[in-house]
Amino acid sequence: MRKYLLLYILTVSFLFLYPPIIQAAEEPHVTLISSYRDLSVSQVLSISNISIRNKHNYGFYGYSTITHHYENKSINGDSVVTDHATGLMWHQSGSEKDMVWNEAKQWVKDLNNRGYAGYSDWRLPTVEEAVSLLESSKKAGALYIDGVFDVTQCGIWTGDENDTASYLDSVWSVRFSGAYGGGNVCWCYDNASNYVRPVRKLK
Repeated sequence: MRKYLLLYILTVSFLFLYPPIIQAAEEPHVTLISSYRDLSVSQVLSISNISIRNKHNYGFYGYSTITHHYENKSINGDSVVTDHATGLMWHQSGSEKDMVWNEAKQWVKDLNNRGYAGYSDWRLPTVEEAVSLLESSKKAGALYIDGVFDVTQCGIWTGDENDTASYLDSVWSVRFSGAYGGGNVCWCYDNASNYVRPVRKLK
């Protein structure tokens, strides 16, 4: 009897001292295209993980259907936003001023030379990556983007060009202000002005 009592005490003590480890469910990971392409309007309209509320000749109004898990943190004094759902790290703000596309590419190059947040692989997002930031409702003032991001950047450049034949080069952009209950995904000429919000893949 004493033997069983001792075994019972040891078992109960073990359960209290070493409770079972319950692992949190792994965050869903959505893989987005990270290489630049020349895209037509119809190709952009077929991007996955989006809800389109209105189509137009230059793109569409809509939002991302991805459930994000954002984490805002400071690395070496530089503010970044990690999205654990997509495996991307974003510059929390981006450029303070809007600029033409070639200036935007140079801005990112200068950011890499500086080693923002300790990294030198920042780049302009693809359309698919930039669209993933669009929210279905206004969450940051008048913008369709999560409040974890700076609100200065109302529209950003991507690295994807538009394949529409033209005497001027055209590039895809994502604007967080829009109509029809969503942001505006549209191509514009590369001498137009947009802000920059760089991104990088988590390793």
